[in-house]
Amino acid sequence: MSRSVQVAAASLCAALYAVVGYASYLGIFAPAIGVVRFWPSVFVPAVFAAVFGPWVGGVGAAIGIFISDMVIHGNALLSLTVGVPANFAGFYVLGALSRLSGRKWLAVALVEQVLVALLIIVAWAAGFLSSEVAVAYSVGMGITVAFTLAYGLARRGYEGLLFACSTGLLVGSVIIGIGVYAFSQFFVLPTGARNLPLEAALLWMIWTYATEIPFMVALTPPIVSAVSKAIGKSLLLKR
Repeated sequence: MSRSVQVAAASLCAALYAVVGYASYLGIFAPAIGVVRFWPSVFVPAVFAAVFGPWVGGVGAAIGIFISDMVIHGNALLSLTVGVPANFAGFYVLGALSRLSGRKWLAVALVEQVLVALLIIVAWAAGFLSSEVAVAYSVGMGITVAFTLAYGLARRGYEGLLFACSTGLLVGSVIIGIGVYAFSQFFVLPTGARNLPLEAALLWMIWTYATEIPFMVALTPPIVSAVSKAIGKSLLLKR
């Protein structure tokens, strides 16, 4: 794939991610269960990473999240040290893994999702999550597992993409969890909080993964399939 195509794709990815992300912040295209608002915008860089490759997805996501962060909370240091690296790493990993194939990858994806579901239960049992929030997260994880099974068993070739979505988001979520906790030890967060307790790293990781993975799993495979047919397999093979 030519450099000019990569630059154009990354630019389009960044613009769409920023716009959809801000719309989600405003409550548009952002379904909610109780007090938990879910974030569908992640499907945008997921599609670009799977179709155009890891660099397009990673760079587009990094630029897009920085733009939306500046509009939403305006803390450039927080965005550059947490949001940008988390998005670049997560979607780069997604793009790098998306061409894998085999039922074993479907199994690994399901294991990752079940582990996060168990972490939600542990966090609730420890008193870190309210029952309402834990139920909302659990509903999201249930939807995720259902779509993963449905896509993975119904169509060969989706297994690697489903695994890539889960693993890429897990990488990004861990970076966000650790990053927000570490940032709060030295600086004030946009919410006004500072010196968050250690369990905050786990809670931020769970929040990121549980509120985004349903959309990545439900929307990315069919959109990638449609885009792949539209632009031609020859282009994809050269990515």
